[in-house]
Amino acid sequence: MHVIIVGAGEVGFQIARFLTNESIDVVVIDRDTDKLKRVSEELDVAVVEGEGGDPSALKEAGAERADMLLAVTNSDETNMISCLLAKALFSIPRKIARIRNPDYFFNKELMSRENLDIDPVINPELEAARAVTRLLEVPFASEVEDFEKGLIKVIAYKIPEGSRLVGRALKDIRVKLATRFLIGLIIRNEKALIPTGNDKLNVGDIVYMPILKTELPDVASLLDVSVRPSKRIMIIGGGRVGYYIASSMEYKSDIKIIEKDQERCKYLSRYLGKSLILHGDGADQKLLEEENVKEMEVVVTVTNSDELNIMSALLAKKMGALKTIAIVNRTDYIPLAHSLGLQAVLSPRMITASSIMRCVRQGEIISLTSTANAKAEIIEARVGPNSPLIGSPLKDISMPKSTLVGAVIRDERAIIPTGNDYIEQGDRLVVFAAKESIKELEDILQ
Repeated sequence: MHVIIVGAGEVGFQIARFLTNESIDVVVIDRDTDKLKRVSEELDVAVVEGEGGDPSALKEAGAERADMLLAVTNSDETNMISCLLAKALFSIPRKIARIRNPDYFFNKELMSRENLDIDPVINPELEAARAVTRLLEVPFASEVEDFEKGLIKVIAYKIPEGSRLVGRALKDIRVKLATRFLIGLIIRNEKALIPTGNDKLNVGDIVYMPILKTELPDVASLLDVSVRPSKRIMIIGGGRVGYYIASSMEYKSDIKIIEKDQERCKYLSRYLGKSLILHGDGADQKLLEEENVKEMEVVVTVTNSDELNIMSALLAKKMGALKTIAIVNRTDYIPLAHSLGLQAVLSPRMITASSIMRCVRQGEIISLTSTANAKAEIIEARVGPNSPLIGSPLKDISMPKSTLVGAVIRDERAIIPTGNDYIEQGDRLVVFAAKESIKELEDILQ
């Protein structure tokens, strides 16, 4: 497979990293020499310096033999022109693009097969808003990913001081639960660990758990946390992300939005039905006090400034908000934000990369989600007819190093497996894996 990526920013870089791990032939186009230098030095991919909307750059990148084009620059127009050229001049079979402007994104006719033929179209702000909404519906989580239309949720949870799980081996925790319980991944000191039953939990560990939707209350009871969705929500920042969150949640919860731009406030007031719109600075302590931030179950900071989002979230937490969620575009800020004590930190760029990677799949890999700031992957995969996994209990199967089966989906039914469970042909597995194990995992699924 030959794939062209237009855009060498964080999204393009992460996608290129994933594809090269899959041994896919990749060429990256960008006009920024510094971004291309990072790609060429850190990844085994070819680069072309030029505009994504330039036919000569696409031709140099091998567009005539390309199977797919991924347009992920910061310019919607460049991305659309790249896809148009890919269709009209080079007949590239599949085009995927990042499109921010809602006037373009929601125009199905423009994106249709008869016109630009982009499938799918990825909107970073909308994807970020959906990620925040999943967190609002599972308030104790710091990250939530849905599989099988939400039947299985992979939930990240940071182990607090005083937790009864601290110091206990995973195998002992599982024995004491009536429901099946599994931890598929631990992030400790910024390192990813695929655990065994003998591993013990420490304060500050971020654990990733596959949980059946129906069993959320049982797991919440073990963690001594509430599973009730958030009802009192403050959103700092009324841009597109804030608007998308409010529009999906305002008839389920009480929403307050704080926005500095007066014209944007008028827009929000006009197009939102129940949300309370406040003109002001989300980092203004006096305003937060007046609006009873200490009574908020969640404060979400989604301005265009990473620094403001982090500072506003820290201030809201200090003033008594139960939970904070911060949007941070710079991935190097994410570990810093976690170290400062913020419960949930999301990167639209990483979310966008993961959304696109789910669409770029080979063999038996159905979808792949990069998580824990790209330290590990959560893979949904189908078991093929020749797989050595078939017919033996999981405890007797030799899985690739640093992989763990977190869930089995069979005939629209899902289970959290034990070592005694068997794998059958056609099963879909949710697997936690280190990125270097993905190719070996794909080989044994055939």
